Amino acid sequence: MTGPRRQQLEITPRTLLRAYACGIFPMSESADDPGIFWVEPELRGIIPLNEFHIPRSLRKAIKQEPFELRVDHDFSGVIAACAEATPDRPSTWINYKIRHLYTELFKLGHCHSVECYQDNELVGGLYGVKLGAAFFGESMFSRRKDASKIALAYLVARMKVGGFALLDTQFTTEHLQKFGAIDIPREEYTELLRDAVHGEADFFAYDSLGGGASSESILQSLSQIS
Repeated sequence: MTGPRRQQLEITPRTLLRAYACGIFPMSESADDPGIFWVEPELRGIIPLNEFHIPRSLRKAIKQEPFELRVDHDFSGVIAACAEATPDRPSTWINYKIRHLYTELFKLGHCHSVECYQDNELVGGLYGVKLGAAFFGESMFSRRKDASKIALAYLVARMKVGGFALLDTQFTTEHLQKFGAIDIPREEYTELLRDAVHGEADFFAYDSLGGGASSESILQSLSQIS
């Protein structure tokens, strides 16, 4: 990974979009650190949409429909939850400036959240950036078993229906590898990125199917070949 590039000028939402289009994204050392630095990994994590893997246990969990799934209902709640420290994650890279910037991107229609609710309580979800036919997954959280996993499956279902070309995970983790995440060299990623950001995709095309967030609709959409 190239060395961090410390912020020199004030970052705006438009600056952030231009950075994503170039394969660069911001991070902070911790939630309490006021600084931001730019990251451009040598190896980039992606989940090929047509190779998204649903583990058997997750397929079973989706069919049980344990959560009410919503989109863009409480973006600020999702990013705040992703920034929280937990026993498994004592520190995060999402500081106040990052929360503010991505909230502004949400207002501009370039950020989306996928949310899981139980008894009307937000218990899991994820958020990311949409640019053209690319979606850049930023962070996820889970307060109930399988919540973030089901949110990811619902995201991929929406992406496949909406004609997306690239799901960027920034880095791969052992957790994401279970769903088909792989590392690709920066040069290969740059080519995929260039085509994707100049493409067109509709994050809300899924809603026109009429099946809502039912398990049947999600699993049927995931089985599509883009």
